[in-house]
Amino acid sequence: MSAHLQPTGSAYFIAAETQVSESHTLSVLVDNEPGVLARVIGLFSGRGYNIESLTVSETEHQAHLSRITIVTRGTPHVLEQIKAQLERIVPVHRVVDLTVRARDLGHERPLERELALVKVSGTGDHRVEALRLADAFRASVIDANTEHFVFEITGKVSKIDQFIAIMKPLGLIEVCRTGIAAMNRGPQGM
Repeated sequence: MSAHLQPTGSAYFIAAETQVSESHTLSVLVDNEPGVLARVIGLFSGRGYNIESLTVSETEHQAHLSRITIVTRGTPHVLEQIKAQLERIVPVHRVVDLTVRARDLGHERPLERELALVKVSGTGDHRVEALRLADAFRASVIDANTEHFVFEITGKVSKIDQFIAIMKPLGLIEVCRTGIAAMNRGPQGM
């Protein structure tokens, strides 16, 4: 056995062999103040964790609280570490792994939606086909002239990905995505 394949004794080495990496959606309730987002993002970048999606918005104006929704990937052990480290950041009030909570409630995933603006240029048959497909995907035309459209589409990430893929050969110019907004089903809050 070569030296680079031998166990190192690190918990990361053990977790890599015994646990499967999966995507989770975390919801983080924080004070809406300067520097908080930078501290949260710094935790991820400083430890080499990747963020697949990030959205932030003030959700409780009177209490000056914002909700950060983060989609990240890791083993269950790494995800628990991320959650524990986020909870130690001072202006963080609460961290909920929405994916774990959804499973506890008997659902595969939390409710997740994304909004995208998709600009497509085209004339003739491509223009007609882009409009037809946009209608099938329930995308709205929010800007148009004789040379282009801007569509607004909301839905699951897979729906947005599929819409973008079918628009590529029809004249896709530009895409702007919001990132995922998520919450769990049921009467309980975060």
